[in-house]
Amino acid sequence: MNNISKTSKLNAKSWSLQAWETCPGSRDSNGEAVAACEGCYARGGFYRMPNVIQARKDNRKAWREETWVAEMVEALKKQSLFRWFDSGDIYHPALAEKIFTIISRTPHVKHWLPTRAYKIPKIKAVLNKIDALPNVAVRYSSDSINGEFEPFMGSTIVRSEVEAPAGVIVCGAYTRGGKCGDCSECYNKSVKVIGYVAHGHKMNRLVQIDRKRGV
Repeated sequence: MNNISKTSKLNAKSWSLQAWETCPGSRDSNGEAVAACEGCYARGGFYRMPNVIQARKDNRKAWREETWVAEMVEALKKQSLFRWFDSGDIYHPALAEKIFTIISRTPHVKHWLPTRAYKIPKIKAVLNKIDALPNVAVRYSSDSINGEFEPFMGSTIVRSEVEAPAGVIVCGAYTRGGKCGDCSECYNKSVKVIGYVAHGHKMNRLVQIDRKRGV
C-alpha cells in the first residue's frame, strides 16, 4: 500500500517515512541526534498515532515494489506542488534513484525535497542528479538551531525572524498558526535558503538552553 498524505500545515500533498528510523543524516559521529533533530516534531504528537505510524511503515515497503514509480506518477497527475518527507528521509540510494525518476516524469509539478541524506556519499551522488532537475528545490538541511548554515545548504532553523542571518528568507508559517497558506517559497529554486522559526516545546527548550549558555 502506498500512502500519500495531506497534513494540516502543508498546502500540498506529501509522501513520508518514519522519522529517525529512516534518517541516517540525523545522527552525529557519536550516534546522537544533531541539534535540529533533537527537537524533531515528527517524533511526537500527531506522528505517534497508530494510523500515522502504519502509513509510514507501509510506504517503507511500497517504494521497493516494481509498480511504485508508475503509481506515484499517476497519483501526481493533478498536483501542482508536492513535498517529499514531512517526516523521515532518503535512507537508501535506490529510493533516491526512484524519486529522481518520479520527479523527471512529473515536470508539471514543483517538488520540494528537504534532506540530510547529503551526508551519505552514495545518496549524495543521486541527490546531485535530482537537484539538477528544473522542477525540484532540494533543500539540504542545516543541523543548527541558531541559523547557521553552509553555502550549499537550502534551509536552517532560526531562533526568531529578527535573528535570521543575512540572505535567509524566513518562513512565515509561524505568523499563520503554523500553516503554509498560499506561500510556496520552499518549492522555489530561486530562493536559496529558507529559515524556519524554532517552534514546539522541545525545540523551544533547546533554544532557551543555548541562550543560557551564550551560544
